[in-house]
Amino acid sequence: MVDVNRWSSLGTVEIPVKLVLLVEDDPEPAAHIKQALERHNVSVRVAKDGGQAQASFIMHKPDFVILDLILPGESGFEICERLKHADDTVPVLVLSAIDMEDSRELASRVGADGYLCKPVAPDQLLATIKDIAETVWQRTHLGKLEAEPERVRFNCVCGKKFKVSAAHRGKSMTCPQCGEPLTVPKRTV
Repeated sequence: MVDVNRWSSLGTVEIPVKLVLLVEDDPEPAAHIKQALERHNVSVRVAKDGGQAQASFIMHKPDFVILDLILPGESGFEICERLKHADDTVPVLVLSAIDMEDSRELASRVGADGYLCKPVAPDQLLATIKDIAETVWQRTHLGKLEAEPERVRFNCVCGKKFKVSAAHRGKSMTCPQCGEPLTVPKRTV
């Protein structure tokens, strides 16, 4: 349940984005998030599933994506991976009711730039959007930040491609496509 009063009483926070793609199938939180962002002069396009998200992403080129994980048809993980493959300069924030470390790790592996759990305080959402947008802009326009770890790219025997943080070097995982156990390479060739 969203506390409408908390969303309407926000002060002025500057957000360095002009167009947000909100991928959320539940109309109530979508409406409240949209209203809050529009109060900060941010245009919001709402998509209810992966097909709408993909179409809006290509046609309208948003500055930022807020993505739920539990959606009809396909998961937010699949949508995130597809959007990041299309343009990895657009920041993606996962906003989900799923509060599990495995979910956070998978979101990071498919390219999400941040993860928040529902319900989220409006000021926390706005601050997170601002921080992520600035970090991704710096990474994109000023090169890699020193504090940002490099990414390790590798493939499974089935052909599935992975891009994970260097912090995962030497760790085990399972390929979601074929179920093959994998170890993140310690060095890339």
